[in-house]
Amino acid sequence: MQYVDGFVIPVSRRHLAYYRRIAQKAGKIWKEHGALAYVEAVGDDLKPKGIVATFPKHARVKAGETVIFSFILYKSRAHRDRVNAKVMKDPRMNAMMEQGASMPFDMKRMVYGGFKSIVDL
Repeated sequence: MQYVDGFVIPVSRRHLAYYRRIAQKAGKIWKEHGALAYVEAVGDDLKPKGIVATFPKHARVKAGETVIFSFILYKSRAHRDRVNAKVMKDPRMNAMMEQGASMPFDMKRMVYGGFKSIVDL
């Protein structure tokens, strides 16, 4: 079964274009090193009626922010570990990580987790 790394990131609306440019660069790196899919999506329908637990609530979104929901798809957890090891050694990724202070979001507020697929249609 496939493996998924998932992310939820609060991002200032005024930094969305910058975030998108960084995400496009990162996605290309992940794909070059073997990720099956790399998806970054910006919040659109974040206040559904009758739902108590929303992404903005749990991401502690502040005024002027929105939520980015992202995932990277792999063949397996072992494949994820191999791909991520290559990505972390890639000089392009290291250059982006060194920009930490100029990132368009607060890394401490990013939520991340690795997930085993239980349904794959």
